[in-house]
Amino acid sequence: MNKRFKPKFNIKKGDSVVVITGDDKDLTKPRKVLEVIVDKARVLVEGVNIVTKHTKPSAQNTQGGIVKVEAPIAISNVMLWDAKSKGPSKVKRSREKGKLIRIAKKSGEVIK
Repeated sequence: MNKRFKPKFNIKKGDSVVVITGDDKDLTKPRKVLEVIVDKARVLVEGVNIVTKHTKPSAQNTQGGIVKVEAPIAISNVMLWDAKSKGPSKVKRSREKGKLIRIAKKSGEVIK
């Protein structure tokens, strides 16, 4: 990504999103965003892109072994979930009392 300007994304940590492409594609099941990695344009979504990670024994994990964890996916592969219309929706931004708010284009609802 360009280092000069920080990109602006419509998805934040804690939002409900649907995966619109890839192996975990499901347009009817909303999932929670665990983390947004802005500089790499990727998101960590709950229960999506599960990979197996081999860990060495350490002080925290004395056993070690194989652990299943979520890996980040591209932010372009997810879309915000609109609770009112029960489907994915694009996002529009507008200013209200000096604050930037996100509005779902499908239903016109403010996204919290």
